[in-house]
Amino acid sequence: MAVVATIGFFDGVHSGHRQILSSLVKAARSRGASSLVVTFWPHPRTILQQDAREFRLLTNISEKVDMIRRAGVDDVKVLTFSKEFSRMNTEQFIRDVLIGKFSVTTLLVGYDNRMGSDLLSPDETASIASSLSLEVLRCPSFEKDGVTVSSSVIRRAIAQGRMKEASSLLGYNYSISGVVVSGNRLGRTIGFPTANMQLYDPLRQLPECGVYGVKVKVLGKEYGGMTNIGVRPTVSDKSLLTIETNIFDFDEDIYGLDISVEFIDRVRDERHFPSVAALSEQLAGDREFIRREILGRRIHK
Repeated sequence: MAVVATIGFFDGVHSGHRQILSSLVKAARSRGASSLVVTFWPHPRTILQQDAREFRLLTNISEKVDMIRRAGVDDVKVLTFSKEFSRMNTEQFIRDVLIGKFSVTTLLVGYDNRMGSDLLSPDETASIASSLSLEVLRCPSFEKDGVTVSSSVIRRAIAQGRMKEASSLLGYNYSISGVVVSGNRLGRTIGFPTANMQLYDPLRQLPECGVYGVKVKVLGKEYGGMTNIGVRPTVSDKSLLTIETNIFDFDEDIYGLDISVEFIDRVRDERHFPSVAALSEQLAGDREFIRREILGRRIHK
């Protein structure tokens, strides 16, 4: 059977990626072929040590594959990226992997698609694919509100706390997941018990420190809430970054359980308060604001 394929890392499977995936599925159906996405794990930057210490991701491998499949793609092949693999040039990759291993007959090339150690441009990649008897399709860039959508642009927006912009570019609200671990329990003493999250994915991109209106998934249900990312300057030694969520209308013991936090909008910077009482008063105001102004909106739901 004929195979129409595209290649990429697809971090976040954002709105631009889904445009490519939609084109892929349509091209495959029109040719009576199967659709295939060839992707990689881990990210090349973590293997080649290109700012690997600072680099962060929007999705883990299972999330990424699941989102690609939900876009209607027939098959996803995940290749292990290694230093040895990185030495393969574009022609070798197309000939030995796409054609030789996966029997690809049509290649969909994205606007910024680069593969192989030679990092050829999309035009050069298309030329080589054609010389190897592949049909080549081109997919243009995808813009939203005048911004070319890319994973790096979205990571930057999240890192700066611009969650509404990130949600718009992603096409969904950004979320993080982890396990609830024990904290110092101070929040409970001032009327704001929090679930302290330990991330499952240490390379996950975190929003800028501050307070956020969120949706929380725990125990199979969804709740409103507010999440603070930071060092708790009012009550701690300011050395440990924490992710703490006050779940609205919820009072269950969930230590050791899974929790997922979906960011809707940023409320304010994290800041130092003169007393725990002043902190408690601010949190009460934050909670009311989030209930009224943020959770009242339905953003990318």
